[in-house]
Amino acid sequence: MIYIVGTGVIGKSLATFLKLAGKPVTLIRASVDDLPASVEAIRLRLPQDVELTAEVSVQTFSQLEDIDGPVLVASKAFGNKNVAAKLASKNSDFPVMLLQNGLNVEQPFLDHGFTQVYRCVLMVTSQFTDQGFISFKPVASCPVGVIAGGPGQLDEVLQQLQNPWFPFYLENEILPLIWKKAIANCVFNSICPLLDVDNGIFYRSDQALELADRIILECIGVAKLSGISLNRHEIRTMLLSISQRSEGQLISTLQDIRNGRRTEIEMLNLEILRLAREFNMEHLVRETRILGELIDIKSRL
Repeated sequence: MIYIVGTGVIGKSLATFLKLAGKPVTLIRASVDDLPASVEAIRLRLPQDVELTAEVSVQTFSQLEDIDGPVLVASKAFGNKNVAAKLASKNSDFPVMLLQNGLNVEQPFLDHGFTQVYRCVLMVTSQFTDQGFISFKPVASCPVGVIAGGPGQLDEVLQQLQNPWFPFYLENEILPLIWKKAIANCVFNSICPLLDVDNGIFYRSDQALELADRIILECIGVAKLSGISLNRHEIRTMLLSISQRSEGQLISTLQDIRNGRRTEIEMLNLEILRLAREFNMEHLVRETRILGELIDIKSRL
């Protein structure tokens, strides 16, 4: 069995793809418990108006006894302490793969002693639509790498996850890619919600791209202090590729703010700020900090 924690757009999309690929899969609610098990019909809309539908079982943590397969965590990263604690209470040693953006989101699982922890860098965008569909747009194959464990164990997990719509590949150098994507998300998840626009703004607007360039440069400085050497042109290229291929899609933080939900900005801009403070270099991330704090304020209004 494949377990996906989180019933948001990423979790539901992947569950649908795996079910259609003939894989045994169940969704686990991350933030609520003690609800009856159910079966949900999930409808996806892909590019070229391709529509896919599958019925997927949905459970809560209290209904799980032993876990006999990989656990994919696709819930909001600010809930990882709670998710890690609940998973640690199960009587099995199982691989945990995090399908989340941000820096250091794996730490709660390491703190609970998990020995197989993997990070996936998400290269897809998705959102709920007014018609009851999930709009899913892939940008590229998603790299997955080892945080704890070995590449052989990870390869076995990826074999179980093979499907035609949401592809993964094993990446031996995952940390630089985690940082690159996190920096791109520091741009998307702050500027797009503050401007109330879709992801395509950066290849449509030179002014927005100039601001993005400044955020990238600030964040690269913190990455360097953390021992990660990055090329700003590569991050800019990634950002423009995501912007163009996900035009019309709303970044998750904008969706969260519109729906009155907590955002993940603390794992992005505000985590960059926290790391800069550890090095007494807070002055390096002035704009990254301001944008992150504005998102934090806006999400609480």
